[in-house]
Amino acid sequence: MTDLDYDTLELDTPLAPAYHHLKPLDTVNGFKIRPGFYDHNGAWAMPNGVIFTVHSQGAVSCEILLYHRTETQPYAVIPVPDCYRIGHVFSIFIFGLDVEKFEYAFRLDGPYDPEKGLLFSKDNILIDPYAKAVTGQSTWGKKASSDGYRARVVRNNFYWGAESPSQIPFDELIIYEMHVRGFTKMAQDVTAPGTFKGIIEKIPYLKTLGVNAIELMPIFEFDELMDRRTVDGKELLNYWGYSTVSFFAPNTSYTSAVEYNREGLELKQLVKALHDNGMEIILDVVFNHTAEGDEKGPVFSFKGFDNNIYYMLTPEGYYYNFSGCGNTMNCNHPIVQRMIVDCLRYWVETYRIDGFRFDLASILGRNEDGSPMEHPPLIKALAFDPILGNTKLIAEAWDAGGLYQVGDFSDLKRWSEWNGRYRDDLREFLKGGLWCAGAAAQRMIGSPDLYDPEIRGKNASVNFITCHDGFTLYDLYAYNTKHNEANGWDNTDGSNDNRSWNCGAEGETSDPAVNALRRRMIQNACLVLMCSRGIPMFLAGDEFCNTQYGNNNPYCQDNEISWLNWEMLEKNQDIFRFFRFMIHFRRRHASIRGTCRPNRYGLPEVSLHGETPWDASYGADTRVIGIMYAGYDEARKTDDIIYIAVNAYWESVTITLPELPDHLRWHTAANTGDTDRTCFETPAPLDSGHFLMGERSSIVLVAQ
Repeated sequence: MTDLDYDTLELDTPLAPAYHHLKPLDTVNGFKIRPGFYDHNGAWAMPNGVIFTVHSQGAVSCEILLYHRTETQPYAVIPVPDCYRIGHVFSIFIFGLDVEKFEYAFRLDGPYDPEKGLLFSKDNILIDPYAKAVTGQSTWGKKASSDGYRARVVRNNFYWGAESPSQIPFDELIIYEMHVRGFTKMAQDVTAPGTFKGIIEKIPYLKTLGVNAIELMPIFEFDELMDRRTVDGKELLNYWGYSTVSFFAPNTSYTSAVEYNREGLELKQLVKALHDNGMEIILDVVFNHTAEGDEKGPVFSFKGFDNNIYYMLTPEGYYYNFSGCGNTMNCNHPIVQRMIVDCLRYWVETYRIDGFRFDLASILGRNEDGSPMEHPPLIKALAFDPILGNTKLIAEAWDAGGLYQVGDFSDLKRWSEWNGRYRDDLREFLKGGLWCAGAAAQRMIGSPDLYDPEIRGKNASVNFITCHDGFTLYDLYAYNTKHNEANGWDNTDGSNDNRSWNCGAEGETSDPAVNALRRRMIQNACLVLMCSRGIPMFLAGDEFCNTQYGNNNPYCQDNEISWLNWEMLEKNQDIFRFFRFMIHFRRRHASIRGTCRPNRYGLPEVSLHGETPWDASYGADTRVIGIMYAGYDEARKTDDIIYIAVNAYWESVTITLPELPDHLRWHTAANTGDTDRTCFETPAPLDSGHFLMGERSSIVLVAQ
């Protein structure tokens, strides 16, 4: 995790040594220049200058604007000579530039015809679409003194040492979704709350909990001040960050110190620290739209380069809005497709990122006219790109335009999906929706009805009951309805389909029976999630009952509504210990994950049961789901037989357990219905083949 002496290292482009001997060929406005690299987009620091390369199909001229830091007017304007253009690419090598002493932007000229989607204007100051760092709010919530966006040239010479990618098998992942700022903003035991460094300081906690992958909500540069407003005296911001300004640049306000021309250093330190501790990092990426919005939005990047290429436009020149955020990226145009692939390659090569979760990923499969494609080229390109060969690809398989592709996003085994059906069916059954038992059982065994293992493999389903978008796990059992009044939209925003249950009182209550039931429901959800086939994911703070006070859409709440309240960890140690136990239980038992070879007793790998063994005739009044996993664990050299039962009924139910070979007995590993002691530390042997399950409870049994 070392930031080496920048004067002793080669600069970041691999071609720099070969071009060290090049001499200027021309002079423009006092700057010595020559043609640059036409196949290297963006700005590249060289030993004796900087190379700038951009492309535009519709522009007729290109100028580079150089700024002193924080200044609003450029100190130099350098037009790219016409003879320096090849095809649609402008590339120029400007000698004598010190990357520490300037910021840059572009100005393009060309036809202006909005009905044809052409928005060229020399009044538009544009940031480089491939900018590796963007000026803006280096301090969260504080507007920069300069007007508009600028880019900086980044020195990429972080020392990774002998690190090699961790490559945790997909089936062993346990994903923990978090917001960089919200995760540690209220943590008293970190020195840099709300930053990448703050997460580094919390790695010991993450290891104790047992998760081995963190999924960060958007960290690409975004403007948190966009759409800033005040509601009831509170300032509301673009807190979540799902409105990208620059795809190649990390968000500068997530660092604990300003990183002029070294942007990304603290993020790289975080990645290395995670890898050194056997953990991976997944980024939530937003390629479906940008912060430029619709026809009323600003022009600061893609609109000014090639508006009619980068965005899906109607025949009248308006923006299709399948993202729900004003515009939609034209992802399957070859230019946009290349940009997205280049971007992900950059994050893997430069930041060693392990995986990506694609927000509203169904947009990635839409054609240029907005129609769904049968075999989208971008989806295939990402799956087979050699640089991304070991990178985990996870799709949020729907969009705001009504395209819902859960189970049908791709027929390539490279792609996994956020399983929205898992969330909905398990929420419904766990709160007493007995009619949903059959669907819930399918979700728990890996959703083979959605993901044919022969076609999609065993790791297609990312299972979750909660995520950033919706209720926390505590709120799922504390509120019947959303309470989003603080967002300022009269509680009209956020989903109404929550499948939640307040357990008898809306919000906080002193009723001990209600609070006890809520804790049991939370434990049930945790147990089911960790004992389901597929990849488990849960929201940061769920392990200690963090609340958002009933707000299921706190996208604008940069305050205690969204920040994790770490005081709840001490208050709810029992819930934390249960989460930790179930996480480690899952990691110990390969039969749950589906990675065993056949067991020695001829038991099926997966079997479904009810109140009686081998009865999976689930109907509208089914009270109990039973699932048995059986395999031989090569690592532990033993048969691994696990039985999970969930009683969603509001009364106790006696179940009969599957018989075991003579020398084996069932042992209770966890029982959320044990009101005297939550049995999850020392497996307790059972005296008979029957088990009295408490009301709304779940159990895990181990054959020993």
